[in-house]
Amino acid sequence: MPSLFLIFLALLFLGTEIGFAMIIAAWLGIEFNANRFVDLVMLPNSMLGGIGLYALVQIPLFILAGEIMNRGGITRQLINFASVWFGRGKGSLGQVSVGANLMMGGISGSAVADAVAIGKAMIPEMDAKGYGRTYPSAIVAAGALVAPILPPSIPMVIYAQMANVSVAKMFMSGLLPGLILAAGFMVIASIIGKRRNLPAGQRYTWPERWRISYGALWAIMMPVIILIGIRMGYMTDTEIAAIAVVYALVVSLFVYGSLKISDLPALFAAAGRSSAVILFLLAAAAPFSWLVAESQMADHVVEAIHSISTNPIMVLIIINIFLLIIGVVLEPLPAMVIFLPALIPIGIELGIDPVHFGATVVINLMIGLITPPVGLLLFVVSNVSRVPFMSIAKEILPFLAWACVLLALTIVFPSLTLLLTRGM
Repeated sequence: MPSLFLIFLALLFLGTEIGFAMIIAAWLGIEFNANRFVDLVMLPNSMLGGIGLYALVQIPLFILAGEIMNRGGITRQLINFASVWFGRGKGSLGQVSVGANLMMGGISGSAVADAVAIGKAMIPEMDAKGYGRTYPSAIVAAGALVAPILPPSIPMVIYAQMANVSVAKMFMSGLLPGLILAAGFMVIASIIGKRRNLPAGQRYTWPERWRISYGALWAIMMPVIILIGIRMGYMTDTEIAAIAVVYALVVSLFVYGSLKISDLPALFAAAGRSSAVILFLLAAAAPFSWLVAESQMADHVVEAIHSISTNPIMVLIIINIFLLIIGVVLEPLPAMVIFLPALIPIGIELGIDPVHFGATVVINLMIGLITPPVGLLLFVVSNVSRVPFMSIAKEILPFLAWACVLLALTIVFPSLTLLLTRGM
């Protein structure tokens, strides 16, 4: 079965898209399986089975809700709200950027969408006030990292389906680490602001604060509704996703009035394209994962890890070091669909809580989004700000270091991910 990965890596090296590379590798693995005959009909059947799950309806629904809110005037409302409550000290626009990303993450669950939406608004504003464009680009990228850790997180949904665990528990497992991550980014922004003597933000009177906060109330209520629905068990995960879409439409069309009926076809098309990419990868991963399972690769890896250590924390550290290396060269979603089918059984075999395991894996792979040389968020903000990639990569280092510290804390202290899931 090592030949399966060699074929897959060769196809990637030749420039084949990851989804097609997995399908071709799986087809060749089935075709030349020396151990026993496998009917090739297994390939399409497995692909359809990989996405024929009712729970996966959440993915296009949450993506659509995020698209509507991103284009429905929500971004500026959240930036105004963050400016009122975070924008006071030196360099405080950096904290405003992180705060806006924190709230946007509870709406879209997409790091790239948040980086584009916040970046287009905040980078020019920070540049005009003397921050330049390099540091603002770095802090926008760092702030966007929070989105896929907080609910509603698409990577958490994908992991939940692959590991057969509760989506609601996975959502709640990322909440506390996501808040701690954002708080750390704000502290770093404050330190940088003071050291570089960056301009302070505008001061607001209390009446202005309440007026602006009231204007952003409708936007802020969406993540609150999602969290209450999930934590209290009032709605299923799919029902919450559908309610998020309806709520986003009502707020954007009738409350803020920044979205028109004529804009909806383009929004539906954009959400459909984003959903199709994710679902195609999941479909392509199904036969590939089945062959990996058939090869009993997980058993061999478990034996190899057992020879090093049987301590669950040590094993989790080893797995996370491996994934950090993978995250440097692969984007999070492909890394999940390629490696998790082999890694999830290892965690189960060694008695690691699957929710804790999943939270650390998601946080780990998200760190790859800001890790050079393939950090996707660095490329995104570089495109938005027109700042060279390597300049942003240097500025991102303090934020990258804090993200790694948070990952270490979640590994060593499982309660950071499991505390809010108790009693669910």
